Amino acid sequence: MQHFQLNLVLVEPEIPQNTGNIARTCAATGARLHLVEPMGFRVDNAKLKRAGLDYWHMLDITYHNSLADFFANTPGPYYYFSSRAQQAHSAVNYPPQVYLLFGKETLGLPDDLVQANLQHALRLPMLHDARCLNLSNSVAVAAYEVLRQWGYPGLTQCSDYFGG
Repeated sequence: MQHFQLNLVLVEPEIPQNTGNIARTCAATGARLHLVEPMGFRVDNAKLKRAGLDYWHMLDITYHNSLADFFANTPGPYYYFSSRAQQAHSAVNYPPQVYLLFGKETLGLPDDLVQANLQHALRLPMLHDARCLNLSNSVAVAAYEVLRQWGYPGLTQCSDYFGG
């Protein structure tokens, strides 16, 4: 049986509510969350906790002191999400273990990082005049494309939450 592992990486996130929403996505999908410092908030921030609601105990979260520390301690492969990339996120066949990197809300990933990895730089298609999507929305769209390609391993496609 093939082992799948989705890793969602936030490089220098600035807005706690976005990180909290992404943490909830990770908890609901089994994705691992990687937070690369410096961050624009403390992890004990009440807004961060509120956005993640009661899912914090379900998180597999790793903190990295820097981007260099992250690369030194993770095996890849890496995909770099940027509104400046040319290739659509859905044009890739994702391997069974993957790291999706997203930059900070105000600037995205560093230009030199994206330029050095153009073959793995991806974007979410949008109107030409739209600058970018919200970070937590972008992460969710990308994560679910990977999970869709993998056949949603370990996830249920129906719920008995409402007794159904």
